[in-house]
Amino acid sequence: MLLGKGQALAFSLLALLDDIATTMDDVAVMTKVALNKTSALMTDDLAVNAAVVHGVDPKRELPIVFKIFVGSLVNKVVCIAGVLALTEIWPLGLKIILVFGGLFLSYEGFHKAHEKLLGQKSKLKKITLTENQKVKGAVRTDLILSIEIILIASTYVEGPFTQRLLALCLIGLAASVLIYGLVGLIVKIDDFGLSLAKSGYKKIGLSFVKAMPWVMKSLGIIGTIAMFLVGGGIFSHTFHWQLLPWPLIQDLILGVVVGGLAWLAMHLAPKKQEAQV
Repeated sequence: MLLGKGQALAFSLLALLDDIATTMDDVAVMTKVALNKTSALMTDDLAVNAAVVHGVDPKRELPIVFKIFVGSLVNKVVCIAGVLALTEIWPLGLKIILVFGGLFLSYEGFHKAHEKLLGQKSKLKKITLTENQKVKGAVRTDLILSIEIILIASTYVEGPFTQRLLALCLIGLAASVLIYGLVGLIVKIDDFGLSLAKSGYKKIGLSFVKAMPWVMKSLGIIGTIAMFLVGGGIFSHTFHWQLLPWPLIQDLILGVVVGGLAWLAMHLAPKKQEAQV
C-alpha cells in the first residue's frame, strides 16, 4: 500500500517536473524570438541613453546609468502589467496602441533624419540639466520605448497566463540588462583610452578617445534607421502587408513614408492655423 502511494507520488512529481521543463522550454523559445524581433528598437534605446550620459562627470557616468536602469526595470513592470491587463480586457486596444507607437517611431525617425540631413538645429537655447533631471528625462524616454518593446514582444508570446508573464518578464529584464550594460561600456570607452594612454600605450589609448565621437554618431544613425524599421515593421505586421519581396526594405520604406507624412501633418497644420489668423 505504502509502496503504491510512493510510486504514485513519484510519478506525480516527475509529471510536474516534466510540465515545468516544457513550460520553461516554451518560455525560452518565445523569449528568444521576441528579443530578436525587438532588437532594432533596443538599438535606438541604446543610442538615446548613451547620448544622455555622454559628457557628464566621468565619476557619475555609471551611477547615472544605474539609476536609469532601475527606472527602466520599473517601466518594464508597469508595461507588462498594462499589456497583460489589456490582453484580457480589450485585445483590440493593444493593436491601436501598437499602431500609434509605430506612427510615433516613424515620425521621430523622420524628424531626426530631417534635422541631420538639412543641418537644422533647434532654436531653443541649450539648458544645463541637473543629474536628476537627466535621469528623469531618460526614464521617460525609456518608458515610451519600453511600451513598444513589450507590446511588440507580446505579439510573439502565446500560451497560458503564467507562461506569458514569465516570458515577458524575461524579455523585459534581458532588454534592460543588455541596453544599459552596453551603455555603461560605451560611455567608458574614452576613459579606457585615457587610461591606456597614461599606461604607456599612447597611440592605442588616443585612438579609443578619438573613436568616441564616431561611435556616438554611428549609434545615432543606426538608431534612426532602427526607428524606421520598427515603425514600418509594426504597420507591415499589424495590417499583414506584403508589398515587396524584401521585408526589411519594405519596413524601411514604410517607416520613411509614414514618418514623412506624419512630419508634414505636424508642421503644416500650425502654418495653416497661422495663415487663417
